[in-house]
Amino acid sequence: MTAETLSPSETDDLRRIAGLMLPASAEYKVPAADDPAIFADIVKSLGRDFAEVRAALAELAGIAGRDDAAAEAAAKALLAREDSRSAALGRAMLQCYYRDDRVVRSLGLEPRPPFPKGHELEQGDWSLLDPVRARPKMWRDA
Repeated sequence: MTAETLSPSETDDLRRIAGLMLPASAEYKVPAADDPAIFADIVKSLGRDFAEVRAALAELAGIAGRDDAAAEAAAKALLAREDSRSAALGRAMLQCYYRDDRVVRSLGLEPRPPFPKGHELEQGDWSLLDPVRARPKMWRDA
């Protein structure tokens, strides 16, 4: 096993946490994060969060073992904390979940890149930039 590969039990644990963090919703017609397509994207996209996610999975396995009820309680406790492991799990799940076309459509958006068509933005109050414009120059001309 390489450093970038989750073991089968780690993969199962991550899938369980994904379904717990982002469950399916019939009301909004969205799949859970443990949906095969979304979950494959999560595993593939761990990147810089791999070590923290693996550490969180090891911690959960140490607390709960293979008991589903204990694992769910331990996962909820871990996710409620504000530390690097829970943040890594959140990033890993959310970035892939909100990339899925079905989820994007449920938000009333067209699943496409922002360019070249762009997205329409409401015009805001441009006067809010006046204090920034009034600042003295902070750079040196080339």
